[in-house]
Amino acid sequence: MSSEKLRLDKWLWHARFFKTRSLSAKQVSGGHVRVNGNKVHKPAHAVTLEDVLTFPQGDIIRVVKIVALGSRRGPAPEAQALYLDMTPPREDRPPEPARTGPRPTKKDRRDLEAFKDSDH
Repeated sequence: MSSEKLRLDKWLWHARFFKTRSLSAKQVSGGHVRVNGNKVHKPAHAVTLEDVLTFPQGDIIRVVKIVALGSRRGPAPEAQALYLDMTPPREDRPPEPARTGPRPTKKDRRDLEAFKDSDH
């Protein structure tokens, strides 16, 4: 195993998980990133090969294993070569039922309210 290390915020930026390095540093400082299961609060935390990172991105939780450190923020294919994506597949949510008819008019809503208010 290599003894090479790189700052966590810099690696997240190189791997294109965040648009700017300050955004990646903010995510780490907020305690939203785990390295090998341990919460990290310092953007300067050193990561090495084989480390497993867990962090939220959008509405999913990403789990990635570092396979290369990289020396620059390159194009997407180069960035994707820096990690192995171990994110579990999303369970598909059932689609919300579609409306079966047109939206009720204001008159329809008033009639419905009058019906509910009457003693039937």
